[in-house]
Amino acid sequence: MIEFRNVTHRWSGVELLGEVSLQLAPGTFHFLTGPSGSGKTTLLRLAFGELLASAGEVVLFDRDRQRMSRDDLARARRRIGIVHQDCQFIDHLSLAENVALPLLVAGRVAGPEAQALAELLAWVGLADRRAARPPELSGGERQRAALARAVILSPDVILADEPTGNLDWEMSLRLLTLVVELNRMGKAVLIATHDLNLIRAVKAQVAARVLRIRDRRVQLAGAEL
Repeated sequence: MIEFRNVTHRWSGVELLGEVSLQLAPGTFHFLTGPSGSGKTTLLRLAFGELLASAGEVVLFDRDRQRMSRDDLARARRRIGIVHQDCQFIDHLSLAENVALPLLVAGRVAGPEAQALAELLAWVGLADRRAARPPELSGGERQRAALARAVILSPDVILADEPTGNLDWEMSLRLLTLVVELNRMGKAVLIATHDLNLIRAVKAQVAARVLRIRDRRVQLAGAEL
């Protein structure tokens, strides 16, 4: 569904990623590791179509990103759910309204969608917080709300950038359990994280591959993980 073909990305002449080849097929689960500044967020932004490759091809659902129109990209992004590291919300809207924003943008706001929203909030354990404003939410609640917002359009691919970085161990496992459920439903998952203990916990549940960025190259991590 998303494929990198020998992709290089440069910024101001400096190579940030080089010769990356990667395929996110249906039902696959990948972790992306590497030190801060190694290029994890850059790779996710390329996968979302937010950045353009300097060389090589990023293919989104059989379309070369370089040749996609704005409308083509908008349609592709509806099939990609992304959880950002900072998970920003609109503070004057309720939790439910923030989660439903992708529905509003897609023109899907009435009837069956209201029931789908209620079921999604219950699934992430936030049914009783639907009227709360973002400043009233805990860190774990914000991360679960961000995941709900990312998947409300039932995307084919889930991208997450350090989604458990500010959470305690128990809440991190709870969030990743939800992601594992999505993967078992056939969604492709790519999670950038530095938490090796979390990776080990998830690998005990699903056949996840671990990728490591080292010296601007993406490598398959060894068996020690």
